[in-house]
Amino acid sequence: MSFDSHSSAASQPSPAGVGQAIRGSNQSGVRAYNERLVLSIIRQAGPLPKAAIARLTGLSAQTVSVIMRALESDGLLAKGTPLRGKVGQPSVPMGLAADGAYFLGLKVGRRGTELLLSDFLGEVRAHHRKSHEHLTPDSAVAFANETIRAFLAEMPAERVARVAGLGIALPFRMWDWVDPANPATASLAQWRTRDIAAEIGAAWDFPVYLCNDASAACGAELVFGASGGASEGASGGAEDRPRDFLYVYIGYFVGGGLVLDDMLYTGKSGNAAALGSVPIVTQAGERGQLVDVASLVTLEEMLRAAGHESARIWERQGDWAADEAVLEAWLDQAAHGLAQAIVASTCLIDLTSVRIDGSVPQEVRAALVARTRKALAALTVPGIERPRVAEGAIGFDAKALGAASLPLSDRFLVDRDAFLKG
Repeated sequence: MSFDSHSSAASQPSPAGVGQAIRGSNQSGVRAYNERLVLSIIRQAGPLPKAAIARLTGLSAQTVSVIMRALESDGLLAKGTPLRGKVGQPSVPMGLAADGAYFLGLKVGRRGTELLLSDFLGEVRAHHRKSHEHLTPDSAVAFANETIRAFLAEMPAERVARVAGLGIALPFRMWDWVDPANPATASLAQWRTRDIAAEIGAAWDFPVYLCNDASAACGAELVFGASGGASEGASGGAEDRPRDFLYVYIGYFVGGGLVLDDMLYTGKSGNAAALGSVPIVTQAGERGQLVDVASLVTLEEMLRAAGHESARIWERQGDWAADEAVLEAWLDQAAHGLAQAIVASTCLIDLTSVRIDGSVPQEVRAALVARTRKALAALTVPGIERPRVAEGAIGFDAKALGAASLPLSDRFLVDRDAFLKG
């Protein structure tokens, strides 16, 4: 699997997993697909010996040996500790090589822009964030190019050659946020006619991908959150992650993502699972949308209205130090709205699992999940089974890491098109 580089802008690739065995092909001319299939299996299941790979893919032992040797030679796989059984030669599990490939992820947000560099295992090797009050395409492009240049300058040449692409996660239709009563939002209209993926891609010799930010965060949960470590009742194995789930991300606004049959579904416009727009009834009995009750900007407004400092809720880590009474009220109203959105989604898709994540401290996320479960249990919903609600596994880095997963998925994993052709 070569590291040929080219500059391009692409829409959202759909990563696929291996919750069920995906069959390979022994015919010639499909080596790239079989390599992706092997890498996808190892990413989800962890290091495996060749015999296990052959069993899961249906490929012959000889074909698997050829593939594994090629991937090891390309630096994408590395040998693990031999597993000694009672008889015969010990089997050697093969796992992903952390330095096999690198991926850049750019998150463009209302209050900050950030870029990270991840390795083949999804570990963040470098990260930089810049806060801003007014988001413009020019500032996003300048930040991306300056930060990429700084990241690459710190890497040895052989590792720079393994940078496989840049993913960009940003809210779609940002021009809809223009408020005639607020002149500070006028610059958002510029996003209607700008293609920052093409502009940034013109400066580099690797491909560039673009995705809705909430869908990108969902992609991070799909590709890197397979262990389900933060999930309700998780035991840490790849089998814990459901094949289908609704994903909720609490950020400046609230958004969502949808995984169906182990693949990120983004829809025709790339804006599937736009949960912020779901109609709900507030605790006061008023009609509104989920975005009105479950977004961080709503919490900010509530804190300001009560005379409290709100800047701390935009920090990445640590204690928010938000007023407890205001935070409690926000958690209650957010959970009340989320339960309604989950029910509406389940009526349409027959969901069995929901993951809730966001740019919030872990204890706040846990409290929101607990209250959402309680609010969901209190709703009368004849005719459907309530889905399980659990915490997401990524947290603050979900959008940027999800952006980085776009080139990873497109270049190294089995995607929807390859699966259908297989």
